[in-house]
Amino acid sequence: MPELTVLGSCGAWPEPGRACSGFLLDHDGFRVVLDLGYGTAARLLARCPDGAVDAVVITHEHPDHCADLSALGRVRYYTGAARLPLYCPPGVLRVLAAMEPRPDPHAVFEVHELGAAARLGPLRLTGFPLPHHVPNRGVRLEAPGLSLAYTGDTGPAPALTDLAAGTDLFIAEATLQGPAPATGPRYLLTASEAGEVAAAAGAGRLLLTHFWPGSDRAVSVREARAEFGGPVLAATEDLVVPL
Repeated sequence: MPELTVLGSCGAWPEPGRACSGFLLDHDGFRVVLDLGYGTAARLLARCPDGAVDAVVITHEHPDHCADLSALGRVRYYTGAARLPLYCPPGVLRVLAAMEPRPDPHAVFEVHELGAAARLGPLRLTGFPLPHHVPNRGVRLEAPGLSLAYTGDTGPAPALTDLAAGTDLFIAEATLQGPAPATGPRYLLTASEAGEVAAAAGAGRLLLTHFWPGSDRAVSVREARAEFGGPVLAATEDLVVPL
């Protein structure tokens, strides 16, 4: 059965015992990593020794979403693994090269820009540009009998409804709690807004993630449930969600 494992659930920096954004999708043995923020590599390697995954998708260049991509690259390079397909915006490669210029990231990863559509083994990948401080793409993955969407980091946007439309599982960042800020550009969501998008999109389940360190996650779940009638889960490290 396909399943999603939470590798990390914090935004900005990891709380003690936790990690930043990261997920592992296992679809009938085909393994795709979605983001690899601070602290996620050890959890990934506990499940995939020597970094034995089939593809990596990074939503944007902030280190709480991509820092441990360097660790995965080191594992694969020094164990002699084949180049690994990597889908990401261009800024991720600049960050990776700044962290570790040798080996060249292109010697470790088969790099593809995260664009509108691609094929990852049995999965169809679709990217959705979403508003954030840096270029960010939400990710939709589909196969027969499976559909999930993941926001990365984003402010409110009409494209979120298209991203999550009819998915079995909608993984939404919910950094903020309480009323939405009244002014200024928006680059992050409240838990209530995540619930509103899930409801408007007709998603089956909502998985909240990217919690600000120290926040009470039960509050976020309550706020999302006030807007969305389906199941609402709080991402927590090592949580396994059947798909």
